[in-house]
Amino acid sequence: MKKLKVTLVKSPIDRPERQKLTLKALGLNKTNSSKEVEATPQILGMIRKVEHMVTVEEVNA
Repeated sequence: MKKLKVTLVKSPIDRPERQKLTLKALGLNKTNSSKEVEATPQILGMIRKVEHMVTVEEVNA
């Protein structure tokens, strides 16, 4: 399974609660924090919901 590195680059302040919960589910709680996740359809959908606040990179494993 492909791995992705997701980094929070914009603050979730003044964003809808649903987007804040999505970031929390991804494990991103502070600006510039990163998490490595597997590229499942569920995770890709979560990333798509908050793509304006995160950057995504592929991890070479």
